[in-house]
Amino acid sequence: MFSCAVGNCPTLITERIVNRIGKPLSCQWPDEGVGDWRLRLGGDGHTTCGERGRGRLRRSMQETQEVFRKHQPTHVIHLAAMVGGLFKNLKRNLDFWRNNIHINDNVLQAAHEVGVLKVVSCLSTCIFPDKTAYPINETMIHNGPPHESNFGYAYAKRMLDVHNRAYFQQHGRCYTAVIPTNVFGPHDNFSIEDGHVLPGLIHKTYIAKKESKPLVVWGSGTPKRQFIYSLDLARLFLWVLREYPEVDPIILSVGEEDEVSIKEAADTVVQALDFKGQVVYDRSKSDGQFRKTASNAKLCGYLPHFHFTPFKQALKETCDWFVTHYDTARK
Repeated sequence: MFSCAVGNCPTLITERIVNRIGKPLSCQWPDEGVGDWRLRLGGDGHTTCGERGRGRLRRSMQETQEVFRKHQPTHVIHLAAMVGGLFKNLKRNLDFWRNNIHINDNVLQAAHEVGVLKVVSCLSTCIFPDKTAYPINETMIHNGPPHESNFGYAYAKRMLDVHNRAYFQQHGRCYTAVIPTNVFGPHDNFSIEDGHVLPGLIHKTYIAKKESKPLVVWGSGTPKRQFIYSLDLARLFLWVLREYPEVDPIILSVGEEDEVSIKEAADTVVQALDFKGQVVYDRSKSDGQFRKTASNAKLCGYLPHFHFTPFKQALKETCDWFVTHYDTARK
């Protein structure tokens, strides 16, 4: 285990702040700060995704360096990435690989050059081997190839772990990463084509109800996922930034017992939006990886009493937010 320790921080940059993780993070941070900690937002951070992800996906190293020199952060939460759901990954594996490799190298090198004490990057459970024993844990990241549907994104994100270890070995930097399971919540990308499973389901259900049409769920509904509410994840991110002492990554997830099938998730969305129509499963669409069951034993060892928002409550709050902000929500 690689371990490190850092002191208090007067500044913080979060990247791609207007998203499902960055926005809850900013909401968790009081305007006056916390002790010696202050929050500085890097605008869209060190990437600019543009409208619905169709704009620029990365800045040059020089531009990234200029942002870090301007703000002089001591601690960074690195959320910048090209991201998308199953079907976007299937179509653009090369783009996911190239853009994320460039983004991560720019951010970590710029952080190192200005002496950032700690960087917390964000990985995903989809980076784990496709053929593996369950539940997966933090030691299994590099044990085999990821699922073929998103190999570009998965390998690029795995390299963040390699990056972190190398910066610690060569420069003593305390750069680490978290591995959240499927994140959802307000400010997500609710695109039906490119979004993740839950926000896509919410948007589909909203439209089906509005147009009095059947709800068509892509796939069989049998794959299982662990979902984590973005507000819970924001609280955990801040704990990692302040207190987590390791360079080795840590899984941030609800327990194995809270895993739900896509059908169960769809049923919960239907209930939250009070949809009364027919639900149809389109089995011609890919299911993707059947399961990604993750162990949160390491997290529980550090935070045995952490309380996660119940799934139905969190999903209802997300659906209510989407309905209220439909005109301005990303979709």
